Amino acid sequence: MKPYKEMSREELLACQAELNARYKEEKAKGLNLNMSRGKPEKGQLDMGMGLLSVLDEGCDMKAEDGIDCRNYGELDGIMEAKRLMADIMGVKDPDDVIVVGNGSLSTMYDAVCRSFTNGIMGCTPWHKLDNVKFLCPVPGYDRHFTITEHFGIEMINIPMTPIGPDMDLVEKYVTEDEAVKGIWCVPKYSNPQGISYSDETVRRFAALEPAAKDFRIYWDNAYAVHHLYDEEQDEILDILEECKKAGHPDMVYVFGSTSKISMAGAGIAAMASSKANLDRIKESMAVRTICYDKINQLRHARYFKDMDTVKAHMRKHADILRPKFEAVLNLLEKELGELGIGSWVKPKGGYFITFEAMDGCAKNIVQKCKDAGVVLTKAGAPFPYGKDPHDSVIRIAPSFPSAEELAAATALFVLCVKLASVEKLLEGMK
Repeated sequence: MKPYKEMSREELLACQAELNARYKEEKAKGLNLNMSRGKPEKGQLDMGMGLLSVLDEGCDMKAEDGIDCRNYGELDGIMEAKRLMADIMGVKDPDDVIVVGNGSLSTMYDAVCRSFTNGIMGCTPWHKLDNVKFLCPVPGYDRHFTITEHFGIEMINIPMTPIGPDMDLVEKYVTEDEAVKGIWCVPKYSNPQGISYSDETVRRFAALEPAAKDFRIYWDNAYAVHHLYDEEQDEILDILEECKKAGHPDMVYVFGSTSKISMAGAGIAAMASSKANLDRIKESMAVRTICYDKINQLRHARYFKDMDTVKAHMRKHADILRPKFEAVLNLLEKELGELGIGSWVKPKGGYFITFEAMDGCAKNIVQKCKDAGVVLTKAGAPFPYGKDPHDSVIRIAPSFPSAEELAAATALFVLCVKLASVEKLLEGMK
């Protein structure tokens, strides 16, 4: 089909009339689908049901060092859970890991909150400072931005490139501005673009020379083992090891969880950093809790055993997710590939597909989908303050719907992209 931008006004008007008629038919179907979050589907959750019986009545409830997991103690987690989470997060030394609650989001929130209330390793608590800034690679993870906005932190957009954040900008802000205290990173299969940081990018992070002594890299390795393809898997360097090599062992916090490995909201979460950082963090943790759920830690350690078991489990996840991703990508290519009104990248892992519409169209597309019964992530969500400067980025989450629901939702999405694009082009001809 002829690219929309090459059409005359008369051709666009004819196209608009046809698309409006089809859109009216779609609305009449009464769809009620929600694709707003990257939730695992039922089949993925069913795969982890063995977790619930791995600690049967009468089994040994002791950790490998003899600790009774039913009792208080072991604030930073049992060693077999540390070892499991170190392997999952790509951290070399399990002693650099503390295992905490059921999700990494609360762990990241706590890290920011501690910085406000008590400061980092003797530095001034952030609540006493006039200004605190964070760098935010965009498009990025909306819940990262919600945390920083909640604390009144000023957020600065850093554009993503195919190999990670624009490191020239990162280096400039970090080295020149003492108010810059952190940067959010999803280094592997990033949310939402599916980009993995190159070795060069990771090393440039490790080599940063911050103006602020309490600057930290918030390294959210949420999709560390979430590959879609066996033959095409991205791997990233261990940021902790790279920071040690560069002489900056304290500069990074690494976060991870099993929420999209075992059961969402019922997994285990972990944080990794230098001994100096962890010692200070544990002092604060000891005020907050006596210990975290060691029964759940033991359950996960015994169920998953080692990385070979984790990898086999994740291949089952991929077998469910891959056809869904491919169905969306194939329809995008078939219906929009030659029209010049959008772009997307085929991710090798993670949970999202990022669609970039024509400037000024994202909100209209998302609203049209909602009006016809399909809820997408709010336009602007992958940006601080919900403000996409080009109103073009839309995050697609294919994981939760059934194959039939996904086909219907994607067909409607494609239709709404076409209609919103035609409307935008006609508006420019007035």
